[in-house]
Amino acid sequence: MSRLVVLDNTVLSNFAAVRRTDLVLRLWGEAACTTPAAFAEYESGVAGGLLPKDTWAGLSILTLSDEETVFAAGLSSRLGAGERTCIAVAHHRQGLLVSDDLDARKVARQFGVPTTGTISILVLCVQHDLLSRDKANALLMGLIAAGYRARIDNVDSLLE
Repeated sequence: MSRLVVLDNTVLSNFAAVRRTDLVLRLWGEAACTTPAAFAEYESGVAGGLLPKDTWAGLSILTLSDEETVFAAGLSSRLGAGERTCIAVAHHRQGLLVSDDLDARKVARQFGVPTTGTISILVLCVQHDLLSRDKANALLMGLIAAGYRARIDNVDSLLE
């Protein structure tokens, strides 16, 4: 089995907002997953009319072990429940945390959990021929238009 790829709400929301959740699922397949707490945060956005419904069909929602639940509860209260549970699962199951929350990524790295985020997903999609460079840049512009705060306005420099 491949390493789990644990998505938090920031990434779930970003790709749903531009209706390209297929890219994440094609990139990582069954390894892509989230936690009930992170998915509940996403569903709050759906209920508020901010995010589209049913865009993450096929995404696994994992049940936390008792050990993961205790670990998550001990993480910084500055993080939301979704971030804490995603870090706990990624840590205990030797997975990859996918988040754009800088605090979550910092905490994850303190526990040796590798991290990535939205822009890196776009780069990986180009590298795996799931998107052309131009389509990745257009998608990044769409993400920015939908409210994503990016430090760059194209992925070109990351592909060289």
